[in-house]
Amino acid sequence: DGTGKTRKMPEGEKTRQCKQEEEQQQKEEEREGLIEFYSSYQELFQFFCSNTTIHGAIRLVCSKKNKMKTAFWSVLFFLTFGLMYWQFGILYREYFSYPVNLNLNLNSDRLTFPAVTLCTLNPYRYSAIRKKLDELDQITHQTLLDLYDYNMSLAPRDWSTLSTEKRSPRSLFHHVQRHPLRRQKRDNIVNLPENSPSVDKNDWKIGFVLCRENNKDCFRQMYSSGVDAVREWYSFHYINILAQMPDAKDLDESDFENFIYACRFNEATCDKGNYTHFHHPLYGNCYTFNDNSSSLWTSSLPGINNGLSLVVRTEQNDFIPLLSTVTGARVMVHDQNEPAFMDDGGFNVRPGIETSISMRKETTVRLGGSYSDCTEDGSDVPVQNLYSSRYTEQVCIRSCFQLNIVERCGCAYYFYPLPTGAEYCDYTKHVAWGYCYYKLLAEFKADVLGCFHKCRKPCKMTEYRLSAGYSRWPSAVSEDWVFHVLSRQNKYNITSKRNGIAKVNIFFEEWNYKTNGESPAFTVVTLLSQLGNQWSLWFGSSVLSVMELAELILDFIAITFILSLRWFRSQQQLSPPRPHPNGHDNTAFQDEVPGLSAPHRFTVEAVVTMLPSYNSLEPREPSRDSEVEHK
Repeated sequence: DGTGKTRKMPEGEKTRQCKQEEEQQQKEEEREGLIEFYSSYQELFQFFCSNTTIHGAIRLVCSKKNKMKTAFWSVLFFLTFGLMYWQFGILYREYFSYPVNLNLNLNSDRLTFPAVTLCTLNPYRYSAIRKKLDELDQITHQTLLDLYDYNMSLAPRDWSTLSTEKRSPRSLFHHVQRHPLRRQKRDNIVNLPENSPSVDKNDWKIGFVLCRENNKDCFRQMYSSGVDAVREWYSFHYINILAQMPDAKDLDESDFENFIYACRFNEATCDKGNYTHFHHPLYGNCYTFNDNSSSLWTSSLPGINNGLSLVVRTEQNDFIPLLSTVTGARVMVHDQNEPAFMDDGGFNVRPGIETSISMRKETTVRLGGSYSDCTEDGSDVPVQNLYSSRYTEQVCIRSCFQLNIVERCGCAYYFYPLPTGAEYCDYTKHVAWGYCYYKLLAEFKADVLGCFHKCRKPCKMTEYRLSAGYSRWPSAVSEDWVFHVLSRQNKYNITSKRNGIAKVNIFFEEWNYKTNGESPAFTVVTLLSQLGNQWSLWFGSSVLSVMELAELILDFIAITFILSLRWFRSQQQLSPPRPHPNGHDNTAFQDEVPGLSAPHRFTVEAVVTMLPSYNSLEPREPSRDSEVEHK
């Protein structure tokens, strides 16, 4: 008996140990139950569909006994989800395209008068280059005589020195001979002889050839119009003459009183402090009014009597007729601290005509950053600003072209500002610069240089919308006394009354000016509103419904993690035990108790099965076999 008691004591102790482990496991599962996890995916989805505020989800539970209805509502439910998220994708794509709304505002206030630039429309024969220009005229005279049988009248000059000048390799005649004006047959008559009766003079193209130093690689600049060809050829040599001047001040020969006879603003006379002078290679002397930022004009009232009124001389005595074939003046309206690009924004004033130009101011303000590629001040544009003015798109484009010329040709084009450390192109120093320039100009126009992509629009810019009216001035009945007064006051020698003078009036049409602004069309608030509209359209739910869906996703992830963890632990317990490090085997216990009956072995196994099962999250009830054995 004593031996039997000693055998039963270990077994009772194991039973109490198993009960303690069971109670501990139940406490752990009760703590997990506080987080409200579910025992299976089916229970999770069933609870969600029965309690969610999303429309249509309850039908998945109510119709679960009818497989056809369940399948129908399942397809309909997920199809609706797909359509809704397709609409979400469209909304997100529109949001990240950063659209803008255009805001139009009309403002009324006293307006600052813009800058006005007026040019003579024809270069003057400056004394510093008069000798070389006379020589170029003589060469052009012979060229026109050879090509067109035209005998151009020239000013009297001693041409005896021309033969000695021809011998010099640095003379103008030598360089003109390297770039002569030629006539070339068109492609369709290239095989016909020159004296063929079927060859007409109109079937020829005129141009000049520009070659590299080796005279092998050449570029032909051809024109269908002989007038254009002669002007371009003459302009090319004229620019080389200007570039040879060591100091640009040699060309600063302002003749304000001989060009502008009268100047008034707001009925007050202008003085020298109201204008600045500069020289343009093709438009001659230019004068910019109201360019002084310290004392800008302000229009008190709109109308023709409250603007700028000019009387200008349009006669072209001692000018260069081969550079410009028109008469009159050229005027341009632009903002202060912006250069006057007469080729782009200017227009001509006809002689004998009073031109009245009314202006309307218009300001454009663009959104930067992600909404557009505009620039605030040009500091983020990879092009150096060569102009002493603020950034504009045209300033950037011309600076980009000039920098490319300096890099590729080794010199700078005379029409644009001179970069630091560079010098202007002159074929006495840079023999093949003409070839390089015209090749580069073709690449520039084709945007091979990338200047049009590098230069971005400014985020804020001011423009002036102009409209012009014309009338004859002076009239036939008043021209006699007008010219008589001008001749006495301005010492105007009248040679052609009708083409001698012109009048220009520039004024604001009204005080109102337009501001074009941009605002974001799709903000975060707009996006959330649109997403809410789509969610309500397809499911008729709210923000709390979205939180319910988020909770479903989080619960799904948590259950998956817990089930995976318990499956892993159950696999570890089902695996065979490892041998003890001291060499003892589990069979030693069986050897010590050889008389253990089969029911006792079944009881031990039942106690083992009291450990929690990992196939479910629910705590399992104690086994009936263990209860019976305990009893």
